[in-house]
Amino acid sequence: MSITVVLQQMVIIFILIGIGMILFKKEMLSEKTSKQLSGLIVNITNPALLICSAFDDGPKVSIPELGLALIAYAVIYAILIAVSFLIPYILRVPNRYHYAYRMLTIFGNTGFIGIPLASAVLGNESLIFVSIFNLLFNILIYTFGISTLQKAAAKQSSSDFATPAASGRWQKIINVGTISAAATIVFYLGNFNVPVIITSTMSYIGRATTLLSMLVLGVSVAQMTPKKIFSHPKLYGFTLLRQILVPIGCIILMRPFIHNTLILNTMALMLAVPAANMPLMLSKQLNVETDTISQGIILTTILSLITIPVVSLFL
Repeated sequence: MSITVVLQQMVIIFILIGIGMILFKKEMLSEKTSKQLSGLIVNITNPALLICSAFDDGPKVSIPELGLALIAYAVIYAILIAVSFLIPYILRVPNRYHYAYRMLTIFGNTGFIGIPLASAVLGNESLIFVSIFNLLFNILIYTFGISTLQKAAAKQSSSDFATPAASGRWQKIINVGTISAAATIVFYLGNFNVPVIITSTMSYIGRATTLLSMLVLGVSVAQMTPKKIFSHPKLYGFTLLRQILVPIGCIILMRPFIHNTLILNTMALMLAVPAANMPLMLSKQLNVETDTISQGIILTTILSLITIPVVSLFL
């Protein structure tokens, strides 16, 4: 992975985020528009970009390699869960904020930022592995993630907290993100002869993902004051641990077992991306305090201009 290419892509991403901030300040984008664009990205453009990667005519990855990726990435998530319990103690975070640091640790922005970044840095052939990462993400966020937030909500609420039925939680696993990730793997393995009209249409839709994703992030950054973003020392320590040391440690740990460079590089990028927006959305739905998660998302996104290139040096 070329450090120059990574730096170029991160600079481009931040230019696009800056455009989003300017458009918000100029009132050409609003919070309402941002939410509408988020829905468009989650439900239309991101799935299209993923599925399109299955239609590429380049060399295909073998089933054993896909199986290796699935096992490796499942191990990575297991490591992240374990680390998520350690980091709050290492940083001496108050108990009431442990849930926030767990969510920030486990769930990286493998969709909004991960998909366009992997496509630009590693090529569309990496998106089959990104699909596996996102499949695991979606399963975990609606099981372990919701369970963590429910416990936090119960502690924060003075009244009895009604826990949603387990069956409803499992139903939420079947969503656009999970379906599109699974569909990408099916189309990839099936090697179907899809009409050009369909592939070209989906390609045009998928290409909008990068711009729209960064505009949405720009709107989020524009709504927070610099003091609110940069005045939390523990979040700097968190960024050092989670965005640099953990990815590098995982690379060193997995390198002897993974000889496919693309699997390893994709894993590294997915580990290096900033914190995901999904925990914030779920926290709002469950009436959990969101300031720490929101600040962590913005700070890790801004500092990813540094952290992602640093991690790429170890590949």
